[in-house]
Amino acid sequence: MAVRPRLRRRRRTKIVATLGPSSSTTEVITRLFQAGADVFRLNFSHGSYEDHAARFAIIRELEEKFDRPIGILADVQGPKLRVGRFSGGRVHLQTGQPFRLDLNATPGNAQRVNLPHPEIIEAASIGATLLLDDGKLRLRVAHKRPDALETEVVVGGPLSDRKGVNVPDMVLPIPALTDKDRADLEFAVTHGANYIGLSFVQRPEDVEEAKQLINGRCWVMVKLEKPQALDNLDQILALTDAVMVARGDLGVELPPEEVPLAQKRIVRLARQLGKPVVVATQMLESMISAPAPTRAEASDVATAVFDGADAVMLSGETAAGQYPYEAVNMMDRIVARVEQDAGWRAMIDASHTAPENNAAAAIAAAAAQVGHTIGAKALVAFTASGSTALRMARERPEPPIIGLTPNQVTARQMAVVWGVHAVVSPDVHSMTEAVSRACRMALTEGFAAHGEEIVVTAGVPFGTAGTTNALRVAAVK
Repeated sequence: MAVRPRLRRRRRTKIVATLGPSSSTTEVITRLFQAGADVFRLNFSHGSYEDHAARFAIIRELEEKFDRPIGILADVQGPKLRVGRFSGGRVHLQTGQPFRLDLNATPGNAQRVNLPHPEIIEAASIGATLLLDDGKLRLRVAHKRPDALETEVVVGGPLSDRKGVNVPDMVLPIPALTDKDRADLEFAVTHGANYIGLSFVQRPEDVEEAKQLINGRCWVMVKLEKPQALDNLDQILALTDAVMVARGDLGVELPPEEVPLAQKRIVRLARQLGKPVVVATQMLESMISAPAPTRAEASDVATAVFDGADAVMLSGETAAGQYPYEAVNMMDRIVARVEQDAGWRAMIDASHTAPENNAAAAIAAAAAQVGHTIGAKALVAFTASGSTALRMARERPEPPIIGLTPNQVTARQMAVVWGVHAVVSPDVHSMTEAVSRACRMALTEGFAAHGEEIVVTAGVPFGTAGTTNALRVAAVK
C-alpha cells in the first residue's frame, strides 16, 4: 500500500492565501499549500464562475492527494458605492472648491458628478464626510437637497470614472448582500465553500440574512470593515461563526491611528467568544513586487500572532503578485519563529480568559491544564460539529490539538482554527475505542511516539453532538 505524504504544520496560527491571476494553476496552488497555506480565499469581486469552479476542483484534488483537509473561503463583494463617469474620463478637484454629487446620470466635470446611490444622499447630514478613491480625496457635506449633495473639497486630487465612495459617518439602509452576492453565495456553497466572507456588514441583521440563506451549509465569516460594525461588535460576533479584520476598507474609513486599536479589540473579543479571527490586508504588501518584505511588515504579522489571531491572510501578495510562493513561505517562517519565542507563550497565557460556565468548556479548560502539567504531546478532541475543537482552541493550549471528526465538512472548517490539526476519522462507540483511536492517530500523524502521553476528550454517550464530558490521559502504545 502506498504511504500517503504526511503533512503537519509546525505552527499554531493558520495562513489564508488568496488565489488570482498569479496563482490559478495546479502547480502554483500546490506549491502554496506545501509552503504553508491552510485556507484558500476565492475573491468573487473578480473572475468568472468558470475560473472559480476550476480553482475549487484543483483544491479538492490537492486535498485528496495529500489527504489533508483544506478550507475554502468564498469572499463575496458586497455593495460597491461608486461615483459615475466624467466627460473626459478624469478631473482634478482643488482643495476648497465646491463639488456637487447628484442623481443626474449625465457625465460629470470638475464641478459635479453623478452619485447613483440615493440612499447616500438621504442618509447624509451637514458636515458628514465622504471619501473618494480609497480615501485619497475627502469631501464635506455643506448643503443637502433631495437629489444632490453640495460639498466642499477638503482634500483634493485627481478623480476618474467609477471610483469608490466611502461614507464613514453614515449607516446606510442597504443590505450587505446584493443580488450578485446572493448568486455568488449559492454558487460557492454548492461547490463546497467552507466559509462565506460577508462584506460591508453594518448591523446584526446583515449576518442574520446571510445565515438564513446559507442554512447551516457552511460558516459565515464577517468582514469587519465599517466603523458602524464596530458600534455593534458584540451583537455581530455573537451571531457570526468567524470574523475577519479587513483592514483595507477599515483603514479608509477609520483614522489610521484607530486601526491598530480596532484590530486588537476585535481579536480580543473574538478570542473570548471562541470565534476564529483572521487578520487581513497589506500584511506583506511589498511582496507583490519584491521577493522580501519590509521589516515593518514582518512586525505586523508578528503582532497578529502575539495577539493570538487564529489566522493571518495574504491578498494581492498571492493573488496578483510576482512572488506568491515566497510570500506564503515568508509568512510561514515569521509565524513559526514568533511561536518559538518564550515571550509569545507568555503573552498568549496573559490574555487568556476564564472558560464559559458549562461542562464542555470546563472539560476543554481542564484538558489544556492537564496537558500543560504532564507535558502531553497532543490534546485529542473527538468532535462531530467542531464545537469541541473550537472550545479547545479557545484555551490556546501548549500541546497541539488533533481534531478527530467523522465529518469532512467539519475537518475543512477546522483549517482556519488556531492549533487544530483536523483528521477525518470514523465514529467511535466507546471510551476504550476512543482512547485507542486517539493514540493511533497521535502516532501516525507524527505528534507522539510510543510511551508518550496524550490527553483525550470525548462525549458520552457517543454520537451525540455537543456532549463533551469525558477526559482521559493515555500513553501511546
